[in-house]
Amino acid sequence: MLWNNSWTTLKMIKPANSMKRFLSVLLLTIVSFNIAQAQTDPQAQSILAAVSKKYRSFKAIRTDFTFSVENKQANVKNTEKGTLYVDSKANKYKVVMGDKDLISDGKTQWTYLKDDKEVQVNNASSSSDALNPATVFTMYEKGYKYLYTGERKVGAKVYQMIDLSPIDTKVQYFKIRLSVDKVAKQIANVQVFDKNGSVYAYGINKFVPNVVVPAGTFSFDAKKYPGVEVVDLR
Repeated sequence: MLWNNSWTTLKMIKPANSMKRFLSVLLLTIVSFNIAQAQTDPQAQSILAAVSKKYRSFKAIRTDFTFSVENKQANVKNTEKGTLYVDSKANKYKVVMGDKDLISDGKTQWTYLKDDKEVQVNNASSSSDALNPATVFTMYEKGYKYLYTGERKVGAKVYQMIDLSPIDTKVQYFKIRLSVDKVAKQIANVQVFDKNGSVYAYGINKFVPNVVVPAGTFSFDAKKYPGVEVVDLR
């Protein structure tokens, strides 16, 4: 989930590094593209427009999620749980997951490695490959062709299935599959299909809109963590 695109073989990927790669793949969508109407499925576009409209009406959200990665060829299957706080209007976020936190106030990014008692400090990037969890619910808005593939019923809920194909064919993945809750008009699940055979899944377990976020959530105060080593990489 961090900020490193230099992975080697999938067999060497630990669960945390898998999450890094998932967000790396998933969030390579900040770069702007011009998408012609002919390239877009009108029904898929309509569904996603409704999702964006609703999401952008919220000030801040909290999401409890489950992340998983599977690669049958490499015999890899990992699952982790985490929590994401987002203030999308201010481009701020905090991800709490296992042994690390990822925090940004929109200008600075802190990566707190709990087991190592270390925090890495970087500038919050706005480049095309910036890893920005604040955009996870709107990442589909630019850079993709859309295809609506029908509805899927799971229990009492109905999900609208949409496949995204990246216009930039140089990225590491070839497809993203979204499951949209038809009634709630919210993304419930994201699957990323990597060219190396891995499938990364981000499932929303709980979505809390307009949550009250305590002061200091989107920053890291090293003074509150005695013994932590600050590594400034700016």
